Amino acid sequence: MSYGRRSDQSSTSSSSLRSLSFDELLAEGAAVPTEGWDFSWFDGRATEARPSWGYARALAARLGGEPGAAAGAVLDVQTGGGEVLGLALDEARRVVPDSRRPALVVATEGWAPNVVKAAGLLRARGGFVVAVSEGASVRTGFPFADGVFDLVVSRHPVTVHWREIARVLRPGGSYFAQHVGPSSVYELVEHFLGPQPDEQRNARHPERERREAEAAGLEIVDLRAERLCMEFYDIAAVVHFLRKVIWMVPDFTVEAYLPQLRALHERILAEGAFVAHSSRHLFDVRKP
Repeated sequence: MSYGRRSDQSSTSSSSLRSLSFDELLAEGAAVPTEGWDFSWFDGRATEARPSWGYARALAARLGGEPGAAAGAVLDVQTGGGEVLGLALDEARRVVPDSRRPALVVATEGWAPNVVKAAGLLRARGGFVVAVSEGASVRTGFPFADGVFDLVVSRHPVTVHWREIARVLRPGGSYFAQHVGPSSVYELVEHFLGPQPDEQRNARHPERERREAEAAGLEIVDLRAERLCMEFYDIAAVVHFLRKVIWMVPDFTVEAYLPQLRALHERILAEGAFVAHSSRHLFDVRKP
């Protein structure tokens, strides 16, 4: 997730939101559409610091390739609404005018509303979307032949299928991705679910994922990790966030968690923004 910094204008608009009642804020957060990975609705209502490596910008450089050279075949795994890949493709052409789009751009996505959104966005950029559920990925793998792609990318995959990534990459190909790290936004998660076991908190640890990648026959070129500040300025932002990022509190509904929502609303009114911390790590991986 990435939100813009809170401007003076958005601070003013956020202040006006404090006049809304608890019920009005709940209703607003529950009504916002959740498809895609466009987080512009959060402007003035939540912020998240961005990793120093600038994933979308770095991805654009990978997609652009050398001036005048083809970038090859690219697969974006769990693309969401296709926003990040679309932005990177556009940026690649802007930054490196002599480059051209990869010869083949394919994305996978499992949630039907996102499939529709991504298909429309990427079609205009010469890309294709293949509907692949997480269950199908686990049972039968990616629906692609061995060694098809020069570059596999992903931003915040729910599950990382290292052996499938290794299989579809050609020798010398790369996996370039930004993952969600351990205990990400757990201040918020544990407000709703209570203390979580260490196994759950560390399930996405980068060193664990490094070992899994190496076990799949891949080489780690670069691995970086950062922990970043997030702030929620009203309870509507919390509701929308938990509806959109469904793996945080998997069974979340407003009705089921009304006491926790009310307590957090009162805390924000009394103390200001609710502060949490996201974890992100960058993988640059190569298939020998």
